[in-house]
Amino acid sequence: MLSLILAESALETVPPELQDHSSVISHAQKLGKHPSEILLDNSWHFAAMKGINDEIKRGRPDLVHFSILEATTIPLYSQNKIKIYIHTIDDNVIYIGENVHIPKSYHRFEGLIEKLYLEKTIQSDKDVLLEIKKKSFTELINEIKPSKIIGFSTKGELSSFEKISSQISDNSCIVIGGFQKGHFSASINNKINRLFSVGNLSYEAHVVIARMLYEYEKTVFM
Repeated sequence: MLSLILAESALETVPPELQDHSSVISHAQKLGKHPSEILLDNSWHFAAMKGINDEIKRGRPDLVHFSILEATTIPLYSQNKIKIYIHTIDDNVIYIGENVHIPKSYHRFEGLIEKLYLEKTIQSDKDVLLEIKKKSFTELINEIKPSKIIGFSTKGELSSFEKISSQISDNSCIVIGGFQKGHFSASINNKINRLFSVGNLSYEAHVVIARMLYEYEKTVFM
């Protein structure tokens, strides 16, 4: 089965070192939650985030939302031909189960992920829809054991979505950055077998996901 990893995703709860900042406290109070229970979001916490480590790769949970909506609303996912994982910037992994309907409203998505961080699993009857575990990218790869790992970056070998899709086998793993700017860290790059660029422009993750999975779908269903 094909695997998709959204790597180093800009999705995390507010880290301890930022929880006492006035912008974080104010936002948490509006939501009726403790600062540790809300997602880090540079729309609200820009002042608190200034100068933190990997600043440009953090605080954009909305990008993750767009990307996961793209990946879970296509035939490849509805017919259980792809497994989707969110690896976060702080080394958590969110497992997305089968036939999960991700909320289209960002605010509902935000609430769902905040609940997931608290409860560790989201279930419907006995089915686990979402699960979060403390796990590094390397540990996730060792668990999946893909035959090939294909990454996307402006630093990669120039190619096209169509050409790349012809190199994807059933047990391959596609890795796309879940952040707004920057590049994969060394720990990610070291695991990627082929790194591709799909143009001179830097596309957002949800665009790459939509176009790449569409091209792969054509090889599976057509």
